[in-house]
Amino acid sequence: MDITRLSAVELRKKLLNREISSIEIVESYYKNIEETEKDIDAFITLTKDEALRTARNIDEKIANNEEVGLLAGIPIAVKDNIATRGIKTTCGSKILENFVSPYDATVVEKIKREDAIIIGKTNMDEFAMGSSTETSYFKKTKNPHDLERVPGGSSGGSAAAVAGFEAPLSLGSETGGSVREPASFCGVVGLKPTYGLISRYGLIAFASSLDQIGPFARNVEDTALLLSVLAGYDEKDSTSVENKSIDYTKELNSNVKGMKFALPKEYFGEGIDEKVKAKVLEAVEVLKGLGAEVEEISLPYTEYALSCYYIISTSEASSNLARFDGIRYGYRAENYKDLDELYINTRSEGFGEEVKRRIMLGTFALSSGYYDAYYNKAQKIRTLIKRDFDKAFEKYDAIISPTAPILPFKIGEKINDPLSMYMSDILTVSVNLAGVCAISVPCGNLNGLPVGLQIIGDRFKEQKILNIAYTYEKNRGEENDL
Repeated sequence: MDITRLSAVELRKKLLNREISSIEIVESYYKNIEETEKDIDAFITLTKDEALRTARNIDEKIANNEEVGLLAGIPIAVKDNIATRGIKTTCGSKILENFVSPYDATVVEKIKREDAIIIGKTNMDEFAMGSSTETSYFKKTKNPHDLERVPGGSSGGSAAAVAGFEAPLSLGSETGGSVREPASFCGVVGLKPTYGLISRYGLIAFASSLDQIGPFARNVEDTALLLSVLAGYDEKDSTSVENKSIDYTKELNSNVKGMKFALPKEYFGEGIDEKVKAKVLEAVEVLKGLGAEVEEISLPYTEYALSCYYIISTSEASSNLARFDGIRYGYRAENYKDLDELYINTRSEGFGEEVKRRIMLGTFALSSGYYDAYYNKAQKIRTLIKRDFDKAFEKYDAIISPTAPILPFKIGEKINDPLSMYMSDILTVSVNLAGVCAISVPCGNLNGLPVGLQIIGDRFKEQKILNIAYTYEKNRGEENDL
């Protein structure tokens, strides 16, 4: 039995039945990490000693017939922009290269409370700015399906760790698709929750009105398990919404009969790889065969979504990243004559090119004389995009599309062409602007490279999109199995 091939749900069952121990689980995963990490480069920091200590404690609890949590014995990889007490939290940046967080993010507190085992912090695009995990200061993560290709971004390390069997579950974050796009590229499941469902306390901000933490897993049931732990109100996060706690795994069913799904023509048009489109339409046929109704619709403001997203996100980033000044924490330049030069040199040396580019764009959009022309107008467009979704969800249970418009591209292929890189987010950013939920689930392979099916739901309808994804997963055939 290869422990690393078991699902998180299976791991927990075998642990509680005393067929395996937490120590065995952790050691199996670290053995795999030692064999594959040199090729994949999914992690910035590994925490083997701490993971083994936690595993011993869980095994002792089980031996003493004590109650254990929902994630007992399950290793979880955590994206490196989520605060972890006593462990480096770098955001993939030189400016935070040696920063050790003095506290845990709320999501980290929650998974620890449920006896999860943190096995490391994953690589990411610097400050979550990128779509390929190539802008990290530390390394470039590779796609486990093809080591010459990117895993997607910015949560590429978290997706690659799960796809490469270095962890059964992981935490990512997304601002405009940074969970769903790498999930698609790496052939795993990734969920972007409704804004406010999961606490952002301890998530180092890129764009505060868009950021959300989301789970990765190799199947829908494991995704539902992790979401059940992460979701919930947090008084430390002013954007957190009070909702009753839900066990998303108990509500899973394999039934879409009578459901209505919408296919937006804008998500299947120009710029979408024809072969990717065909794979997604094959998945739609599976759902139709199970009794779902499918109709084509229009989301007319989609064409403005990418421009709107990059104005809003860069504007918020320029404000959020002002705190990294070399005074309070993080990297400080060695050579400077006065305070202004300290700020300039620290930020020039500490930030990478993509972060600087986005800070400049955002500062420009917020500057006097341009605020109304850019930022204010983008916020108005955001409202219209939200209304597009509101209108669609009055009639339809979910919206279906490809997750990414193209297959995973080669490392270095787009890094020097920012506009081309930004276009890879074209099918995901609207979801963040509207604050709705969405999931990416594998729907086949092309030349050995995964394709993702995106299922978009209304606000706080995570259970519905999980059920749709689960139904598809159970009826899609064996082609997609990892």
